[in-house]
Amino acid sequence: MNFILHIWRQATPQDDGFFEKHELEVEPESSFLEMLDALNERLIGLGKEAIVFDHDCREGICGSCSLVINGEPHGRHQATTTCQQYMRDYHDQNELWIEPWRATAFPVIKDLMVDRSAFDRIIQAGGYIPVRTGAAPEANTQPVAKPVADKAFDAATCIGCGACVAVCPNASATLFIAAKVSHLSSLPQGQLDTKRPAKMLARMEAEGFGSCSNYRECERVCPKQIGTDTISKMNKLLYQG
Repeated sequence: MNFILHIWRQATPQDDGFFEKHELEVEPESSFLEMLDALNERLIGLGKEAIVFDHDCREGICGSCSLVINGEPHGRHQATTTCQQYMRDYHDQNELWIEPWRATAFPVIKDLMVDRSAFDRIIQAGGYIPVRTGAAPEANTQPVAKPVADKAFDAATCIGCGACVAVCPNASATLFIAAKVSHLSSLPQGQLDTKRPAKMLARMEAEGFGSCSNYRECERVCPKQIGTDTISKMNKLLYQG
């Protein structure tokens, strides 16, 4: 398979970026990141600088492989991270535009890699559960109904990749925060801190993310299919707190 690749290059956060054109022949069974590996090997062999992109597990778990491919965060398939996209998936698109997340709160570090530490600061703003529990209690002394546990687990699957921010016209991190709040507030221990939604949303605004306008594009591109019902739950807790 032959592809024309337009890849975003940006040397530093202060520099202007641009799309660099490459032509590459790849195997259909290559993953998207393996394709970038092959391109980098060729660039290095030519004495040129490799393209910087983020990755870790390459198993759809960590979410660090954050790329926008032809305008779609993570690529064309839903419920799938970039690393789990394969070149055969683009058999009908021989020209690909590859760029990083686009958000003020996610500044570009270099090329396709962005700084998502704003998410870490939002989680820190949520705080810890301010209760001294002593020794670890027997788990069965805090029974949690299975439907509640399942709902908490569904929200906890958020991997913090930032696709929700990348696709949102407002660059809002509301779905990310709602997933964390919904997860914790579903469990007995997490219900103790009623100010968590307000603290995290205030930090979101301070970091430069936009507010939610209910476009619902976030749930469409979320690789873990977290729904906007978590936002409704967060808003309810926000006004109760």
